[in-house]
Amino acid sequence: MDTKSVIGRRRSSARKEARASYENRKAEISEAAVRVFHRLGYQGASLSAVAAEIGVDRATIYYYFSSKEDMFDEVVRSVLEENERLAKRIAGSDISPRRKMRELLMAFMTSYVDNYPLLHIYVREDLTKVQGKRSDWSLHMRNLNRNIENCFVEIIEQGYADGSFRRMGAARTVTYGILGMLNWSHRWFNPNRSGGAEEIGNTFAELVLGGLESPY
Repeated sequence: MDTKSVIGRRRSSARKEARASYENRKAEISEAAVRVFHRLGYQGASLSAVAAEIGVDRATIYYYFSSKEDMFDEVVRSVLEENERLAKRIAGSDISPRRKMRELLMAFMTSYVDNYPLLHIYVREDLTKVQGKRSDWSLHMRNLNRNIENCFVEIIEQGYADGSFRRMGAARTVTYGILGMLNWSHRWFNPNRSGGAEEIGNTFAELVLGGLESPY
């Protein structure tokens, strides 16, 4: 047996295990950060607060995140990646375009509320002006936004094709209107006085579907 190849495989395995352990710990810290941002808001959150949330010292957090901004970017990225997966699953399902649109609107409003104020802070970010070390993050986020946008377009086009939606304009234009309505909620939403995700999501769904649905 080649001793060098055995040692090489062991080293490779050790690196993989170390990497998996690192990623698992980072995910755990990210989940704690979501809770802290949700409870304290962006201004009140800090690396120290996240460290206290998970029961470690601040130095441990620095091993995974260099700053509050770095942590915020990572947490928002994970939320948007999940929203993208959800949007693709709904758009690609076998249910009717009407149900797809309602479920997608409900899911996104739920995400806005569950991750308040993270996503409301994020939608105010002009990604085209993000530079430096955040450039890769900005590009990835824009790609996620585009993929989500395309899911809305796909659902609208499906409704146009089967006649369940009246053809009221380009599907992408309608999509921009819907996303504008969702994103504008950052100007007025407050979890203490604006109602819950289900109430707001249903209202938005009725507005959108009331305009889209064919009367025939």
